[in-house]
This record gives sequence, structure tokens and C-alpha cells, in this order.
Amino acid sequence: MAQVKLLITDFDGTLVDTFKANFLAYQKAFDKYGLELTEQQYRDCFGFRFDDFMTHMGIKDDETKQSIRLAKGEFYPLYFDKLVVNHSLLNLLKKFKLSGGLTAVASTARKENLMNALNFIDAADAFSLILAGEDVKHGKPNPEIYNTVLERLNILPSEAMVFEDSSVGIEAAKQSGINFVIVNSCFFS
Repeated sequence: MAQVKLLITDFDGTLVDTFKANFLAYQKAFDKYGLELTEQQYRDCFGFRFDDFMTHMGIKDDETKQSIRLAKGEFYPLYFDKLVVNHSLLNLLKKFKLSGGLTAVASTARKENLMNALNFIDAADAFSLILAGEDVKHGKPNPEIYNTVLERLNILPSEAMVFEDSSVGIEAAKQSGINFVIVNSCFFS
């Protein structure tokens, strides 16, 4: 058994329930370009990387994709009041870092959106490292983002623990050889 030296958390759905804020921002972005997005359509795609989401929604035109991406980023902060923070996990991460441990966020979200949300909930300083979607080539379930965290912080998989809510994130942790904790709605109460 090895001492845990690093705690890694996913962001969307794990550290913060961002579903409502993301959905409303995307819905407004879609509407801006004459497209419709229902809550069920978004729920079916939640956790997808942006390009996979656009493909699933049948949006193939690169200009439209980029316009939606930019508009979503513009509208997202308007809905930050809908973010639900997982205070039990955030407090654990802050205390772990304060006690000398390393902490990281490993999210497929856009860096700008992720940093805006982390700053809004006053949590950016709680992390030794923050990785976002553009920091890696492959999204989860590919283990690249977790392997990158380990490499940058010089930590062995056996010395880390991941907090995840999605099956793709759990698969990425497994492929990295990192133990994990499945975060569900009980963490938010």
C-alpha cells in the first residue's frame, strides 16, 4: 500500500453540478443561431467533448460549431448562479492541499469556462494543477488527462486517488491505474 499524495477531481458533475448552467448556456447559444436544444438532447450528450456533442447534434459546419462554442462561453457566466458546489469534496481537497498534499482538476471542459467557474466558486487556489480539454488530445475514457496529471506532478498511479461521476471518467482512471471514488448525488446533500 502506498500513501496517497495526490487527489484528482473531475469538474462537471463531480466537484460542481454544472448541468443546469451548461444546458441553459448551450440552449441560448443554439437559439442565437436558430437551432433548438432540448434538455433531453443535452442530457443524452452531457459529458461529451464539444466536437462529439456537435456531431451527435448533427452540426457539421465548422463555422456554426465555432459560433456556438464562442456564444456558449459568453453565456455560461450568466448562469453561474445555477452551479451547485460539492462542498464536502471541495473542503476535503482544500484540507488535503493545506496539509501538504497535491490536488488537481482533470476536466474535458474548455479552460476558459473551467477557470471562470472555479474562480466564481472561489476554488482555483485549491489546486496544484488544473488541466482542461485543450491540454490533451484525447477525451475520457482515454486515460491521457490522468496520465498527464501524474507526469506533471511526478506521482505514481498508486499514490493518487481520482474522484469521478461518469463512466467514461471512471474508465480513464482505471486505464491510468489510479484508484477512484465514484461521486454521486449523496455528496451534494
